[in-house]
Amino acid sequence: MRVTPLSLLQRSTPLLAAALLAACASQPATVAPVEASQGAQTTTITQVQKFLWFFSPYRPTIQQGNFVSQEMLAQLKPGMTKDQVRFLLGTALMADPFHAQRWDYPFRLAKGNGELTTSTVVVYFDKDDKVERFEGGNLPTEQEYIARIAGPIKEFKKAEAAKDNAAPGKAPLPGGQESGQKQ
Repeated sequence: MRVTPLSLLQRSTPLLAAALLAACASQPATVAPVEASQGAQTTTITQVQKFLWFFSPYRPTIQQGNFVSQEMLAQLKPGMTKDQVRFLLGTALMADPFHAQRWDYPFRLAKGNGELTTSTVVVYFDKDDKVERFEGGNLPTEQEYIARIAGPIKEFKKAEAAKDNAAPGKAPLPGGQESGQKQ
């Protein structure tokens, strides 16, 4: 069999197309900086990008910054000290020496499939180092965050349902015997 340049091109065309599509799919999404007043923002991917992602290399999920949930922000109150805020929200990722009265808590979660979640919480302190005000809202709850990282947990739901249907008053004891039975 004789290999001609045309037959070589015909054979390599699908591979070349797949490589080009993979290069297009692997481009990171560009996102404008998030303002604290806007809350959390999630950029999802299109169906075409999902299909093209099949041809791109593996990309791990990357979390950067401090995740602040709705529950955590609900506990933050004006008048709290810096130590109380640090205990509640963690150490601020950005504590600018030129703006010592402002702590920034940026967060970015880039999933391997191209989905991007960003948020920012800003805490302002008065001259006595007490919380004066804070910005940030529309944040995900802790359960939404876990579901976003791990996806829906079907096995856990099945285990919970099985536990709820268990017979009451019977607990396994060491040695394989059940409670309430005499030997």
